[in-house]
Amino acid sequence: MTEPPPPTDTHCPYCALQCGMCLRRVAAAGPDAPGVAVEERPGFPVNLGALCGKGSNAADTLAGSVRLTTPLVRDRRTDPLRPATWEEALDRAARGLAQAARRHGREAAGVFGGGGLTNEKAYLLGKFARVVLRTPHIDYNGRFCMSSAAAAQRAAFGVDRGLPFPLADVARTGCLVLVGANPADTMPPALRHLRELREAGGTLIVVDPRRTRTAELADLHLRPAPGTDLALALGLLHLVIARGRVDEDFVARRTTGFAHARAAAMAHWPERVEALTGIPVGQMRRAVDLFCDAPTAMVLTARGGEQHSKGVDTVGAWINLCLATGRAGRPGSGYGCLTGQGNGQGGREHGQKADQLPGYRSLTDPAARAHVAAVWGVDPADLPGPGRSAYELLAGLGTPGGVRALLLMGSNPVVSAPDAPRITERLRALDHLVVCDVVRSETAELADVVLPSAQWAEETGTMTNLEGRVVLRRAAVPPPAGVRTDLDALHGLAARLGHPDGFPTTAREVFAELRRASAGGAADYAGITYERIEQEDGVFWPCPGEDHPGTPRLFLDRFATPDGRARFADVSHRPAAEEPDDAYPLLLTTGRVLAQYQSGAQTRRSPALNRAAPGPFVELHPRLAARLGVTDGDRLTVTSRRGTATAPARVTDAIRPDTVFMPFHWSGEGSANNLTNPALDPVSHMPEFKVCAVRVTKADTARTGAGEAA
Repeated sequence: MTEPPPPTDTHCPYCALQCGMCLRRVAAAGPDAPGVAVEERPGFPVNLGALCGKGSNAADTLAGSVRLTTPLVRDRRTDPLRPATWEEALDRAARGLAQAARRHGREAAGVFGGGGLTNEKAYLLGKFARVVLRTPHIDYNGRFCMSSAAAAQRAAFGVDRGLPFPLADVARTGCLVLVGANPADTMPPALRHLRELREAGGTLIVVDPRRTRTAELADLHLRPAPGTDLALALGLLHLVIARGRVDEDFVARRTTGFAHARAAAMAHWPERVEALTGIPVGQMRRAVDLFCDAPTAMVLTARGGEQHSKGVDTVGAWINLCLATGRAGRPGSGYGCLTGQGNGQGGREHGQKADQLPGYRSLTDPAARAHVAAVWGVDPADLPGPGRSAYELLAGLGTPGGVRALLLMGSNPVVSAPDAPRITERLRALDHLVVCDVVRSETAELADVVLPSAQWAEETGTMTNLEGRVVLRRAAVPPPAGVRTDLDALHGLAARLGHPDGFPTTAREVFAELRRASAGGAADYAGITYERIEQEDGVFWPCPGEDHPGTPRLFLDRFATPDGRARFADVSHRPAAEEPDDAYPLLLTTGRVLAQYQSGAQTRRSPALNRAAPGPFVELHPRLAARLGVTDGDRLTVTSRRGTATAPARVTDAIRPDTVFMPFHWSGEGSANNLTNPALDPVSHMPEFKVCAVRVTKADTARTGAGEAA
């Protein structure tokens, strides 16, 4: 009897923790069942074997019944998608991209990527856009994730990495402030760090308009009205200054710009901030005492504080709080961002973002252009300049001067983009849409060509987690017949468009080129090899040489600015782009639930996860429910200036009376992104997912016009 193959060490396909797991090959229970089982991998330091429900059920998407297993094409726009060979599908895809460029100019071809793509895919996708298509128009759904935090970190520290320290440091700090983060639902294996923090005597402050499962662990829960986190951060800094809690020595030695930040904070006195946020002054004072009395402290933000039209300023204000109190650039202290998507960090570091080249280089920097062009073997002058940000790219599809043919890889904007009906309309207006995906998503249904992609368990490649730790996903099983990797697809498209060389199909070869392209950049991977990753449980960037240990902790000696000093942000509170009025008297905020992930394209195909979270809902306070005559399960219609969504009511005092909450994982009539506001932050171009004005009615009265609305 032959011995079964040993389990394969790899990583979860979902969030930015990139939890370690093992995959063991097993006999499939049926023709459509996956041939692998997920097992714990106790040695990986991020999760020590723990997995959430999404990770435990990740193999469900490998089943043949839920995924794409053959290319699809559409003969005419009015025809249904039909199966095709890879050769026909690639020919059609390449022809459509080339025709758009020939008829309307190179900028008529565009690329839209995903925050779940490996570093190798993200790198090669950026190279494809700039070398093969020579278009400036490439961006990715990571723009909807942590772009505001990234911009604020670059302004303050000179570089951004989700966490500038290992996640394990969170358990060792004296006080942690979580802003707009609910790791109990979004990344449950990280919750042990919060519990260890509490067990060690540290304190936890949670800033969230909802009483989430994370907030229930807190020593202090601050519940601001959605859209007022900036005012809260300014008010806390005001109290730090007024109470003499500024670390004057740290400010003098390691920062610049405090005078402007001080002036802005002093204009946000506690009573004014209470009126703006709804948080009592006494709670603000207690928060300052907890934060300043602790020997070390951290602030971590997530989408709740960042997905706003003032997200960069909001994060900048929280960084100001850390700098003023000396809680940055020191062991056990600092600011960090809880990245959401699996490779949101690496995806922009290596070329998917409209204004960046590999290694976190600026596309407008002549030296950066020259370095990357030399690696690619092209003239720097041939590299296009920056293109449109994600929402701007999508909103301009099919319009004069906009992208007319789009290659979309690993994203589902029909569900995930703000003002989703408008984006769906723009996707339909394209001359040509090519989608590479694992499943037949809502966006794939609109495509002219669909290319079936190999999945996380079927291909090897690197990911960069929220700590800046580069990890290696290993192939455990081959993809089904008829399925190819995205690297294969890019190679085939590039060859058909006149570039037969320079687009390898093996991840190791692509990573070797990525290392050269990133060398000397802020996100320097030059010293990272697959062998080192395996031996060291991942390597932290920057790592400029193979003899370099990597950098688990940034900023201990100096910040990454030209003078080595951190910069305070000069920011003041301003309202959300859309505030309640008589027609739309309530606030809507959106977010995730424990058993689903992002647009749900994969998790909604898992039976276990669907049983746990079968569909959308509208969370509302009992007082609002009583005013509307609503009980649990009643169908509600939520209406904004952009559209409507209908879903069952979930009545709970965990939400503010002036606010309703909807998760955004579903399409159709319950899609929360039918409602959300695409107002953009002027710096990061992050849409304002987290707050807009709405009214709520019972679904039946919404149709008839009878009954009370709120």
